[in-house]
Amino acid sequence: MKKYIPLLFALVLSVALSAQYKPWTSAKQPLKEIKALKKQIKKPEFRKVDYLITDFGAVGDGKTKNTEAFKKAIEKCNAEGGGRVVVPNGVFLTGAIYLKSNVNLHLSDGSTILFSQDSNDYPIVFTRWEGMECMNYSSLIYAYEEENIAVTGKGTLDGNSDNDNWWFWCGATKYGYNESRPGRQNPARAKLHEYMAQRKPARERVFGDGWYLRPNFVQPYKSKNFYMADVLVKNSPMWNLNPVLCENVLIERVKVISHGPNNDGFDPEACKNVWIKDSYFDTGDDCIAIKSGRDEDGRDIGRPAENHIIENCEMKDGHGGVVIGSEIAGGAKNIYAIGNVMDSKNLDRALRIKTSSSRGGVIENVFFYNTKVGAYKEAAVRFNMHYEKPGNHIPTMRNIWVENLTVDKGGKYAVFSDAYESSPVTDFTMINAKMVGVQIPYKVDYMKNVTLKNVTVNGQPLTELKP
Repeated sequence: MKKYIPLLFALVLSVALSAQYKPWTSAKQPLKEIKALKKQIKKPEFRKVDYLITDFGAVGDGKTKNTEAFKKAIEKCNAEGGGRVVVPNGVFLTGAIYLKSNVNLHLSDGSTILFSQDSNDYPIVFTRWEGMECMNYSSLIYAYEEENIAVTGKGTLDGNSDNDNWWFWCGATKYGYNESRPGRQNPARAKLHEYMAQRKPARERVFGDGWYLRPNFVQPYKSKNFYMADVLVKNSPMWNLNPVLCENVLIERVKVISHGPNNDGFDPEACKNVWIKDSYFDTGDDCIAIKSGRDEDGRDIGRPAENHIIENCEMKDGHGGVVIGSEIAGGAKNIYAIGNVMDSKNLDRALRIKTSSSRGGVIENVFFYNTKVGAYKEAAVRFNMHYEKPGNHIPTMRNIWVENLTVDKGGKYAVFSDAYESSPVTDFTMINAKMVGVQIPYKVDYMKNVTLKNVTVNGQPLTELKP
């Protein structure tokens, strides 16, 4: 009998979760939820004391390595109760920066933090790489289990990456890789997948030198009250802004311009209560990609991406504007994108949900509202359950609401869906959408409970989506 207890518990839990599911019937419902969520997400406050990094020996000549000066300033600021660690005008070269609780790393106008191209300047820390836990190079700015931390100011964070530094590790010739160069991430990526499938303890999955897994740019991990404002972020080795397992994340007026491989703009991963607004993305991969872990790691940790607001942002180049996935095995719920603008011939999709049956997870309650799109390549709205390899964990996509969408210079499809017959995209609503310049109105397979109201494609009413 004991062997059936876990199965019985899983069945009861599944029934209970299904009973809780209620699709929206009006935009008033998610708009009310957004209003309530905004009241929960608060900017951290800091003691009004400044710690100038030049007082700790930093030299802004772009050549002197200032890793120790940053460390000393941040540690003193933290030890004395917090405040601002201020970077003045100049170019300050450094290795990894570790942010401690109650510290606001503030970049003055005209300042640049230029990150070292030497991998030895990035210690091995507990991190996630493409949604998988491991020990690898520290992100350029890192924090672990800290509270009330920030990166602010009108200065620049320069990851200092190019086809000769970091980027070629991806193994693509377009980013500088060739067989005469040491360094390619493919064997390490395969090994990390193997460790994860074996459920090898994460702290025993040790990478670093000789493995070529690029670090992300900004990664607060298991931290609370993370704030970022006004800075320019460019030339990242890999993902740009990647809070992991964090709660209460507020990003505003940030500009990310980074066209390297896997250079996603903003990847909140398994985070709760996230608000990004008034920001700009021009990236080599997804502009914003919401994540919750890959395969076994995502499912075992079981933390969904929950309660995210993406508001008044501008997206240019990128694989997708607002994306959920693909590392989404922990699920995602209550994702609200409102008032965003997208326009680029190099932008593949406006809204994309991508996953696979090796991931699983439930993706529900996605609200895409008041969106203006100029050009895109593939689809305005894209559902994909067959991204990467298949497995035994069929994903769920349900309650997706798109309202007040305009497209001026559309791409191939208005709506494109690739789902499972056993798990169709369910409760998809599109209201007040006007799309022109689209080659093919739609291509869909398995969808259930589709509502279309006042939707036109190239001036013609779109009243149904059928295979």
